[in-house]
Amino acid sequence: MFQERLKDAATAIQAQFDGVLGALDDLPVVHAMAHATNGGKRLRGFMVLESARLHGVDPSAAIWPATGIEALHAYSLVHDDLPCMDDDDLRRGAPTVHVKWDEATAVLAGDALQTLAFELATHHDAGSGDVRADLATSLAKASGAQGMVLGQALDIAAETADAPLTLDEITALQRGKTGALIEWSATAGARMAQADIGPLQAYARALGLAFQIADDVLDVTSDAATMGKATGKDAEAGKATFVSLLGLDEAKRRADALVTEACDALSIYQAEADTLRDAARFVVTRKT
Repeated sequence: MFQERLKDAATAIQAQFDGVLGALDDLPVVHAMAHATNGGKRLRGFMVLESARLHGVDPSAAIWPATGIEALHAYSLVHDDLPCMDDDDLRRGAPTVHVKWDEATAVLAGDALQTLAFELATHHDAGSGDVRADLATSLAKASGAQGMVLGQALDIAAETADAPLTLDEITALQRGKTGALIEWSATAGARMAQADIGPLQAYARALGLAFQIADDVLDVTSDAATMGKATGKDAEAGKATFVSLLGLDEAKRRADALVTEACDALSIYQAEADTLRDAARFVVTRKT
């Protein structure tokens, strides 16, 4: 069921991107935006749609913030791949935007995707004015200097720090860098229904950390051909990760424990949340 819903979500989000971007001018920056938003697991968008389903929100309303979060995630990847950041040549098995076009186009494509994210998340079909304002404000906090950007900044600072980060510091860093957008995605359906976001927030906080630990594990156990992006760069740079601090086996155990914590947080929804529970298990068993 989970794999089917994840695939259906990816198809729906891609169709939405095709319609939105297809209506824009025929320019390199628009083609770069389309390139950046093509492919990927769409896990964040799936969580928006699934949390909306749990709260009886119409999919035709939820598709807007679902596509919006994928636009924002794509922007973050475009900028993260730039030479001034991680300097990566490969993303999702394809050339990164600055490699396929140039750095200026990549910067502008990322900028445009960021603003598009808010345009989509606050589309008039997404809900009332109060709902759309809540989606916009919470997304701004999750993506900016209180969330993802904060995590990225801490990550960059760690590269030149005198000492490697501690486990607590890495945990705080990743709650912003990876976890903040996952938390927004998982709670978006409850926000749209103006319901309690607490259970989904607890689910997402555990899931987001498990996701990053799984990423750290894959970085040392997988390869570029499988991952569709460079691997082993953290070890080469001497950066502290969950694996370097905990060891591979303990990192895996920590991720499994977090998945259990995430699943338990959904008890209020009983069997209706089984697909989200499967999503949590997928996070630590995925190959890419």
